[in-house]
Amino acid sequence: NISTKSEPLIEKKGTPASPATALANSVLPVPGGPTSKTPLGTLAPSAVNSRPWEFYVTERDEIKERLMQAHPASRMLETASAAIIVCGRPDLQPGHGFWPQDCGAAIENILLQATALGYGTCWCGCYPTEPRTSQVQEVLGCGSIPVAVVAVGVPDESPARKGFYDETRVKFI
Repeated sequence: NISTKSEPLIEKKGTPASPATALANSVLPVPGGPTSKTPLGTLAPSAVNSRPWEFYVTERDEIKERLMQAHPASRMLETASAAIIVCGRPDLQPGHGFWPQDCGAAIENILLQATALGYGTCWCGCYPTEPRTSQVQEVLGCGSIPVAVVAVGVPDESPARKGFYDETRVKFI
């Protein structure tokens, strides 16, 4: 769960910002944000360096509500401070088709950056599930393909790690 108990404006790493603004520096440049001019979330590797993605960031409750209706597994948006929707742009990578993996790498960068900033996240996959993908696309009013909705906020819990190392899945050859 992601808490709504945070103040609308907080300070992270000495920079006053809302959770969405602080995280958005991972996706888009933010006036008054970190000094880096390079959007960190977009620094993921991609096939032929095509960067076949675009990002939609919202803190608006009405948009988050519409996203939850389109994507029933994204109910944590109800208490999340923000949503970042990562969309694929296969048109930017003609002849390769690795855009879903490339978007996954960008999403992981966003999750890692959010964690480094002290935020909690939840990755809610969209693509290739229909009608989820087309319904999220309709909410955004975009032509790109929604790959995931990432809920972002101040965590109100620290759940135990769910994953574990399974040595049978690592093969040394």
